[in-house]
Amino acid sequence: MTVIDSVAPSPEEKSVRSSQDSAGNKFDRAERLEVIASITNHHLPVFTELSDAIWDHPQLRWEESDAVERQIALAEQHGFKITRELGGIPTAFSAEYGSGGPVIAVLGEFDALAGLSQASGSASRTPDPGNTTGHGHGCGHHLLGAGSLLAAVTVAEYLRTSGLPGRVRYYGCPAEEAGSGKAYLVKAGAFDDVDAAVTWHPIPNTSTRQWLSLANINPVFHFRGVAAHAGGAPHMGRSALDAVELLNVGVNFLREHMLDSSRIHYAITDAGGESPNVVQSQASVYYLVRARTVREMQELYERVLKVARGAALMTETELTVEIQGATAELLPNEVLERAIHEITELIGPVPFNEADQAVAQKFLTQYPESEITAVRQRFGIDRFDTKALHDLLPALNPSMPRHQETGSTDVGDVSWVTPTVQIFSASMAIGTQAHSWQWVAQGKLPAAHKGMAHAAKVMASTAVELLTDEPLLAAAKAEHLEATTLTPFISPIPDGVLAPPLRTNDA
Repeated sequence: MTVIDSVAPSPEEKSVRSSQDSAGNKFDRAERLEVIASITNHHLPVFTELSDAIWDHPQLRWEESDAVERQIALAEQHGFKITRELGGIPTAFSAEYGSGGPVIAVLGEFDALAGLSQASGSASRTPDPGNTTGHGHGCGHHLLGAGSLLAAVTVAEYLRTSGLPGRVRYYGCPAEEAGSGKAYLVKAGAFDDVDAAVTWHPIPNTSTRQWLSLANINPVFHFRGVAAHAGGAPHMGRSALDAVELLNVGVNFLREHMLDSSRIHYAITDAGGESPNVVQSQASVYYLVRARTVREMQELYERVLKVARGAALMTETELTVEIQGATAELLPNEVLERAIHEITELIGPVPFNEADQAVAQKFLTQYPESEITAVRQRFGIDRFDTKALHDLLPALNPSMPRHQETGSTDVGDVSWVTPTVQIFSASMAIGTQAHSWQWVAQGKLPAAHKGMAHAAKVMASTAVELLTDEPLLAAAKAEHLEATTLTPFISPIPDGVLAPPLRTNDA
């Protein structure tokens, strides 16, 4: 990894000092954004390298030791104070710089997804020949973490050269994918002293208006039965695999009687074996139950749990439930959204060029034209705009209903304990589906790096405004207090679940 001399001032740092001296320590907004962008650009090559290195070493939830060590090493080079194993989680950490003033959090992630290995830049399904795990960054968290840490380093340098009070704290958050890393950190009190939080996510279109997400819970249902010869003495066996199948059938009937906005998914993680002439004595199925709010999710989960108990009763098997994690729905903050939108308007959209557009165009052929058109309509992109990469910034219209996403994010939990805002920066071709090999294939392209740099500039600029604009931060906190007083936060993680079921590193 490239090492930066964090003691000697960069040309950008010298520019900050001279601008401050000549302007009497006062900047207008455009000047400040220009200084912040120059700091970000100065450090961008190393953080691009960091992002690509994490892409090269994809690790699943709770296993992200490689990404953690790389990020900690860079943060330490820039003078950040590190707290390891935050919340008792081996792959969670925080890195703080500064003193006094407010605490502004920048949220990062770095976990990958199973089964999505893909060669970089290939527009056809081609697993990465150098990938020994089969995992892949199908949600862009290699970009997310590197971009967020770059934003934090930018803020730290701005604080150092300006002499301003305030603290920027980067959170290295594991296991966003079905693991709810931030939810466990929230429950452990890791965000209790944070004044506001900023983060981002790479997606196919740039947006500053947050979507509504679904709350979820992730239980694994383990069934234990009795093995027997399936031909010679089937009456002596009690099939755990039968219990899994009955659970799935029961939940399929339940789908008719739940809210349209709710979702239930599953994956059989242990089918009990490969021999059909053995009554399977153990089997497990991993469920994900989603609903609009924590309360709705809890009610739906109780119904799923009853079905699981019924399946165990019918098969005379023993049921054990292991909670992997749970997340709350997102609580938006209009004050912060207006601020981040104004900043993004001044910075402009992601600066893609013709070469970026040409490469991205190859990925559009992976999807039907009707699907691409529907995606453009969904995100308010002009139907006559046929560019593969989104290089515009939609207007912010608070009067429009928020889009209700049917996915989930553990950013939701943070948003309930401190005012939180996100920037979504275009980083891959329009219509690219998250959690797909197409997403993985575009994760190291120049367009993805440009999306990461764009997000870092927006986040850093927003964090600096929150550190220096007391009325802005006060207004964001007032809105948050009003919302949480009306609807108090309920942790989605069940009582008694104090820590996640950590995995063993396999990468």
